[in-house]
Amino acid sequence: MSSPTPNGKSSSGASSDDERRSRLLAGAAVTLGGLSDVLTPLGALFAAEGHELYLVGGSVRDAILGRLGSDLDFTTDARPEAVQSILRRWADNQWDTGIAFGTISASKDQQQIEITTYRADSYDRVSRNPVVAFGDTLAGDLIRRDFSVNAMAVRIGADGSLEFVDPLGGLDALVAGVLDTPAAPQDSFGDDPLRMLRAARFVSQLGFTLAPRVVDAMREMAGEIDRITAERVQAELDKLVLGDHATDGVDIICETGLADRVLPEVPAMKLEIDEHHQHKDVYQHSLTVLQQAIDLEDGDPDLVLRWAALLHDIGKPDTRRLEQGGGVSFHHHEVVGAKMVRKRMRALKYPKALTDDVAQLVFLHLRFHGYGKGQWTDSAVRRYVTDAGDLLPRLHKLVRADCTTRNKRRAAALQATYDDLELRIDKIAAQEDLARVRPDLDGNAIMELLDIPAGPKVGMAWRFLKELRLDRGPLSRDEAEAELVKWWASQGDTTA
Repeated sequence: MSSPTPNGKSSSGASSDDERRSRLLAGAAVTLGGLSDVLTPLGALFAAEGHELYLVGGSVRDAILGRLGSDLDFTTDARPEAVQSILRRWADNQWDTGIAFGTISASKDQQQIEITTYRADSYDRVSRNPVVAFGDTLAGDLIRRDFSVNAMAVRIGADGSLEFVDPLGGLDALVAGVLDTPAAPQDSFGDDPLRMLRAARFVSQLGFTLAPRVVDAMREMAGEIDRITAERVQAELDKLVLGDHATDGVDIICETGLADRVLPEVPAMKLEIDEHHQHKDVYQHSLTVLQQAIDLEDGDPDLVLRWAALLHDIGKPDTRRLEQGGGVSFHHHEVVGAKMVRKRMRALKYPKALTDDVAQLVFLHLRFHGYGKGQWTDSAVRRYVTDAGDLLPRLHKLVRADCTTRNKRRAAALQATYDDLELRIDKIAAQEDLARVRPDLDGNAIMELLDIPAGPKVGMAWRFLKELRLDRGPLSRDEAEAELVKWWASQGDTTA
């Protein structure tokens, strides 16, 4: 892949940076060379019609970083109707859901692409919706993009040749690990305030730092994020939380004031610490728990676990009490926190199932501390497993991640105690089906035994049997029937 001369430094570090640029471009060339069966025919088709075609944006960035996915983004001088006509000769399928913004999507075999006509949009500075206007030059299209690392392009020649194009210093920024805007950040964020959250998200995903002027603009313009819909905020927050450097991304939105607008419960955990009432900085503790939960993941990033880790202590500010003798308490912060989770996630339009899961983990995260040195009865262990349900593996990770004490002996003791609880769970599970703790009699058996019709009374009896099952473990049918009859007789008029 040929490239323009880098904008290299004149300092003694220039040669090493130039070497890294060369290595990165060489790696990108190899990556893109593996896509010649896609790039070469597309380049030829567009050239035959007298049009330019460039791979652009995140596709170029990720090719350079060695993390290119299965979707490719292109830009062209061809108008959408012309793009559609050209793609009919290549694609298995194409769709035009983005045609109002100049984007045509298509797929062939396992490859999906998006081709967007050069853009030269203007914004009303009230919403984030642009007045779509097509441009005539690549340079004009690149200058309107969010960050310089996303404003690089690769020209696809008629013969499949590749030419790297970087008029805005995106490769320099990538080598330095710095996120900056092509134009003034105030202009960029004024056009689209969501770009401020995207900046934090790229910090999380790529491990980059923000240029000082970008941070200043984010602080200055944080209130502009109110123009963005809850659904779009939610999507960016999820990508941020799922990043490899999630704690850095969270820290950015808190330090710039963005979190005060979209996730205020997190910066609110920065509780004041005075000399008489020392306690952990709840905010820093929560970031540590998030990182430790990430370290415990054994597969793909776990959105539910990560949200629960970040939010597990959001109830502490509202429950903080100064006790006699200089102590600090946060009684029932897990209960308050679970309610706060539900309120915030509903405001951000999260699905009910995900909201319920995160709230339940927050509600349960403190229960283990009643285990002591193994004093729980088998009944208490069953209830712990039953209340966690399918969330039990995540609860295990959250509880372990919540241990952030610097006292190595105490940390080791807590982990050993939880090891013991997991062994207890495994032992009981080997003897009975802990995954589905249900009464020993079903509804039909209850109605037949008590001679009652379907209705609330059956539900009361079912709940009694479930509590009995949790307390005593599996019972024989004769034992269950005897206990139910005894309980029913004791209810008297309350069941009428």
